[in-house]
Amino acid sequence: MKNKWINEEYEKELKERFLLVSSRIRQIASEGAPGLPEHFADFFTRTANFLNSCTDRYEEISSGVFFRRSLEEISRENEDFYRDISPQNYEQSYASPAYAVRVLGEEFGRILSFLYTELRGLRSYIFQEDLERTTILYELFQEIYGIFEQDIPVYKKVRDVIYWFYHDYADVWAGCRVRQLLDPDLTFARDIIMGADLCDLRYLYSYGDYISQDEIGTAAHLNSLPLLKIQEIASTFTEGYCRGFANKNVDLAKKTSVNIRYPIGFERVIREVVQQFELLGLKVIFYPEARSVFNRKRNARIGYISTNPNPQYMYDHRFDSAVYLDKRMIDRKLTCMRKAYEKYEDQARGFAGPACLEAFGQEPFEPVNTPEAYRLSERQEDLVIQYTGLANSLMNEFINQEERSFTIIAYPLPSIGEAYPEIFDQIHQVNIQDNDLYQAIQQRMIDVLDSAVSVKLMGRGKNMTNLTVSLQDLTDPASQTKFENCLADVNIPVGEVFTTPKLTGTSGLFHVTEVFLSGICYKDLRLTFEDGIVTDYSCTNFKDPEMGRKFIKNNLFFGRESLPMGEFAIGTNTTAYVAASRYDIMRKLPILIAEKMGPHIAVGDSCYAYSEDMKVFNPDGKEIIARENDFSLKRDTEPKKAYFNCHTDITIPYEELDRVVAVTADRVTVPIILDGRFCLEGTFDLNKPFQHE
Repeated sequence: MKNKWINEEYEKELKERFLLVSSRIRQIASEGAPGLPEHFADFFTRTANFLNSCTDRYEEISSGVFFRRSLEEISRENEDFYRDISPQNYEQSYASPAYAVRVLGEEFGRILSFLYTELRGLRSYIFQEDLERTTILYELFQEIYGIFEQDIPVYKKVRDVIYWFYHDYADVWAGCRVRQLLDPDLTFARDIIMGADLCDLRYLYSYGDYISQDEIGTAAHLNSLPLLKIQEIASTFTEGYCRGFANKNVDLAKKTSVNIRYPIGFERVIREVVQQFELLGLKVIFYPEARSVFNRKRNARIGYISTNPNPQYMYDHRFDSAVYLDKRMIDRKLTCMRKAYEKYEDQARGFAGPACLEAFGQEPFEPVNTPEAYRLSERQEDLVIQYTGLANSLMNEFINQEERSFTIIAYPLPSIGEAYPEIFDQIHQVNIQDNDLYQAIQQRMIDVLDSAVSVKLMGRGKNMTNLTVSLQDLTDPASQTKFENCLADVNIPVGEVFTTPKLTGTSGLFHVTEVFLSGICYKDLRLTFEDGIVTDYSCTNFKDPEMGRKFIKNNLFFGRESLPMGEFAIGTNTTAYVAASRYDIMRKLPILIAEKMGPHIAVGDSCYAYSEDMKVFNPDGKEIIARENDFSLKRDTEPKKAYFNCHTDITIPYEELDRVVAVTADRVTVPIILDGRFCLEGTFDLNKPFQHE
């Protein structure tokens, strides 16, 4: 399963370097770091022992010995590796910034915790037999140990070693990540999916990722299903992908590759998906979750992933780039990315876009703020925003957004509850609902909304929402529409109408009592809009209101002081809503399903970001003209101000909703939802699922 990264000559050099550095690390472990103060000696000795275990694992994998072990032995090994960062042990681990600062001191605790966290990423590289990244990380550890061995250094000296490590090896980290996104010749995961005996659950451990009862239970459940059911799940996924291209009037036959993102445990479905895509002439790309801080995204895990062994651990390290982040590093990273895109330009041109299978069911994460963790400075926050924009522009330069699409679908994990098999079947039924039925109902809503100048939303009970959303104007109502009639294509399941709102006149309070976004819980989230821009915000996650504001800024606004409203939508999938209520899983649902279960907004860019100039049509033939706003209008004149490179949906559930009312220019009000139920003529079928609550 070895990845095709390097030529034979360089591989020979790496083997020599690896032998030297791994031998030196064994010496550090056996000698116990003599001459260092006890606390530093403990850190380097424990870390050296950890690296020794990585070396042992690498040798077992490359020789084939590892996968001849029994399931029990492999499972125990996996558990042992991740025990250090498990919630019950994390407070005594150097992976914890709080523990590291307490033991190693204020000056070095954070940065050595950073180092240990980066080294833990070796697990992925070792299982991929990626000798290059394994060797250079070993050498980084040896170099930092060496400067402590000579004399206790100042912080800047340690930081400089790390800084120049990432600067010098930026092509390895950033360049290789671009290749992983585009090159179907990297077949590590594909070899597992297509070649393993999926009935032998040892295959789950082939990735090196953390394997929990969710991965085991998912694989076992899928193995119990008949082939026809697996094929139906897969075809729902691939057909939705194809519909996305058809809706954009883009010829999928001109594309050569598709990237599949999936949770480990779903391999039986993914195997069918691969076969179906290959029948369409698409090569399939799989890439791992980014392990290095150099490539990780703040709150997103992208690629093939497994259960997070400790969300607090990753939350504590989300700003570790503060160690090295400056303008020079960003320029270096972008330069390496550009070279990689140029090298794989043909693959980029043929890339059709991602097909994403998401999983849900785990207990939502409520983070604890760790004062000892790294924080970005204001200058660094600005640099992250600049980098995100430049990186997206660079990607769009090589991957034409108007010629690509995507699809997303979600299924539950065993941690959803004891009724997991029933819930899995129920979600599958939600995912395969009748497009034609929803198309007609949603068109009735759009006909009314097209005649309105604004929409009024009011909450009920504890929900204090009082928001007016201004709608864009139509110049030719006979051929134009404001809302997209969204069916089961790019976003599965079916069920919403959405628009890019007019910012001027969009004002008021948007409130949800509890919402989970990107796996993070927000309590009593309040966003106040004036002319489409968030002007005030709060939540009650922390006793100190200012901490709540910082929490929203860092996690929902991605470091920005504010964001515009990029989308307004009305979700119509009452079947999904009632099922979620019946099984009491509302708080565990992904936004993909939750957004279909009530009216929602999105903060950030519109759904049409970077493709505003491409005409989009509803099934009735009308062109959707509400594709841009005051910010994206600047894409040609002031491109840095046009996009925010984020889009986060936030839904008001039906039980918190008093009304959604369309308001005409003559101030005539046409109710669409009253008391949480659809009341517009032609939409009453949406209330039928409520009758079976």
